[in-house]
Amino acid sequence: MFTGIIETLGEVTAIKNDHTNIHFTISSAISHELKIDQSVAHNGVCLTVVALNDGNHTVTAIDETLSKTNLDDLKVGSRVNLERCMQMNARLDGHIVQGHVDQTAICVKREELDGSWEYRFKYDSAAGNVTVEKGSACINGISLTVVNSADNEFSVFIIPYTFEHTNLQEVNVDDTVNLEFDIIGKYVARLMNK
Repeated sequence: MFTGIIETLGEVTAIKNDHTNIHFTISSAISHELKIDQSVAHNGVCLTVVALNDGNHTVTAIDETLSKTNLDDLKVGSRVNLERCMQMNARLDGHIVQGHVDQTAICVKREELDGSWEYRFKYDSAAGNVTVEKGSACINGISLTVVNSADNEFSVFIIPYTFEHTNLQEVNVDDTVNLEFDIIGKYVARLMNK
């Protein structure tokens, strides 16, 4: 369980293909604090730490994960948003995030405003996922408030702190991002369809 509040950025230092799996080695300010078998969200994807070495940690993404996320787009040098799992006695500053990406979306608008940025994302609504205005969505692991919600797209506004401390600064029009929709909204949508 996560909150969508990014702790730090990591940098991909190595990528190793292993059958249909990919092992990603990441260097970050928190890598030396991690433990084997610990869950860490990488761009919003919950992955298990499988190795530690010299201030780096390694995680493995299986084919199922790669098919639903943007992790397959990572290259050596790519920056990823990192968040360790939530502590139950801590404040929930973002929203309830499971680290289970529902699908990807394409950035269709990026506009710098006077002191903030607007991003608009388009996704395939055939999977039944929805957003609501002033609800929450998780983009590349970042808990954000939805504005201008439509059937298959929505906008978010980004404050300078979030822009500077996440990899959203590197997301441009036509780039792919990971989406995790609000868990409560997913249950309500499923019940309404029954």
